[in-house]
Amino acid sequence: MSNESNDPVVSRALAWLKEDPDEHTRAELQALLDRNDQAGIEDRFLAKLEFGTAGLRGVLGAGPNRMNRVVVLRTTAGLCQYLLANVPDAATRGIVIGYDGRRMSREFAEDVASVCAGLGVRAHLFAGVAPTPLVGFAVTDLRAAAGVMVTASHNPPEYNGYKVYWGNGAQIVPPHDGGIAASIDAIGPLTTVARPILKEARARGLVLDIAPDVEARYLEAVAALQRNPNVGRDLIIAYTPLHGVGYDRTKAALARFGFDAMHVVEEQREPDGAFPTVNFPNPEEKGAMDLVLALADRVSAELVLANDPDADRLAVASKNASGQWQQLTGNEVGALFAHYLLVDAPRAEETNRVAITTIVSSPLLGELCRSLGVRYEEVLTGFKWIANRALELEASDGAQFMFGYEEALGYTVGTVVRDKDGVGSAAVFAELAAFYKARFGRSLFAQLDEVYRRTGVFVSGQHNVTIKGLEGASKIRAIMDGFRAAPPSAVGALAIEATTDIQHGTRTLADGTVEKLSLPSSNVIAYALAGGSRVTLRPSGTEPKIKYYFDVREPVRAGEPVADARARAEHTLASLKSAFVALADSITG
Repeated sequence: MSNESNDPVVSRALAWLKEDPDEHTRAELQALLDRNDQAGIEDRFLAKLEFGTAGLRGVLGAGPNRMNRVVVLRTTAGLCQYLLANVPDAATRGIVIGYDGRRMSREFAEDVASVCAGLGVRAHLFAGVAPTPLVGFAVTDLRAAAGVMVTASHNPPEYNGYKVYWGNGAQIVPPHDGGIAASIDAIGPLTTVARPILKEARARGLVLDIAPDVEARYLEAVAALQRNPNVGRDLIIAYTPLHGVGYDRTKAALARFGFDAMHVVEEQREPDGAFPTVNFPNPEEKGAMDLVLALADRVSAELVLANDPDADRLAVASKNASGQWQQLTGNEVGALFAHYLLVDAPRAEETNRVAITTIVSSPLLGELCRSLGVRYEEVLTGFKWIANRALELEASDGAQFMFGYEEALGYTVGTVVRDKDGVGSAAVFAELAAFYKARFGRSLFAQLDEVYRRTGVFVSGQHNVTIKGLEGASKIRAIMDGFRAAPPSAVGALAIEATTDIQHGTRTLADGTVEKLSLPSSNVIAYALAGGSRVTLRPSGTEPKIKYYFDVREPVRAGEPVADARARAEHTLASLKSAFVALADSITG
């Protein structure tokens, strides 16, 4: 193909080719041009990755609709310009930069540091791979103006991403996301973005390697989360970082708590962006935990822990009543954390306590908090909302943030990290398991039954519809629009008692009464059903899918086994899921 074209999309591709500093993405794009692959070119250039509260995340490749060095360079220039215009002393406070073990993560992080230096903004760069929670901690520890973590978390190997923290250590929320996005759009050609080599930038004091004492302070802060240091630490733990960056820090955190019997899956111990032993490096996905469960059997482990590749999530498995390994759901782990922190191991100095979860997590936390007189809040999906709401309540009401979680395996205890923390949570959860074993002789599932006797049995489920490609986003929008255009009055046999539309900021009761919401606008619809069940639907913020969430509560009758109440709840859940998926199919055709 010639270097000129009357096709505007091809013209954009040719212009991109001229300024792309990466030989691999240049070769990819040139091959598309050479074979006149119009579909491939349009998929990369008719849309772009949108910068938002989740930062950026996408498939690696050439063009504005992919993750690549051009996108990272322009994004960083926009971020720095926004900080310089809006944050006092942003240049001297600087930006913390971390990265995981994925393909191109180190290169992207070094590009971030180079652009920062070119604009006179100090870059605090981790010398090697780092877990996401350590990067979030470093932002506040170093009093930086912001932070950037290069990661795609638990997405497939072909993905990478760019997560932004504000100076408070929490991920960005409006208005900063919109302001940064506008600043990115205002960046001109890459030839206008100064990018000194790192050696020169270091010599000028504009790029600083983060000292080891930052990590030491993080581990000290995690160690201070212990509530029962005298409870036995004889648990045998099987662990995997799933080819991610969690091993060294999680081992160190557990050792600070006194847990030395941690066995790791050797094949998954070191960071490897190809993730060779798993199809999908998400501990929630089928098969992802197979190797660590096999290890658990070999070493006679009592507890299985896993981090996702950037170690901000935590997965847990334990032996059930039948003696089989069973992975706990995020909601079950959240219930155990909440009961341990709020009921079984409170501290005398903790007053005005608050716990926070998201609108798609189990309502169990709210039920427990109300029974204890603990303040409870629900926020939009995403840990950024949990962290920022906690900061608001601490500042306005003097609240003590105890715990936050989201059902997708994200947890944080206290205020060490203003984001989900799979490293610190692993250590606290190990203590929790040791406590229930030593104090009551209970397994984790037996302790869950005790929680359910207090709150009722809560069971949750999820159904995801993945729609990839250029048309995926429009199809997902059509599903949401279809429910709004033809609002249902029931799901199967369960009448809808209230419809919450967070995008419109309303909660509409069955009698037509409309209530206003205080939550920020988001493309989420939730149906409150007769009997206390709930269905919520929303597009994913990081993947090409729409998610349906189901929650069912079943009271435990006096004297009955919890298993009986659970069986009723599971039956209701299965019926609810089937009815709603059929309803969704009928509404969207």
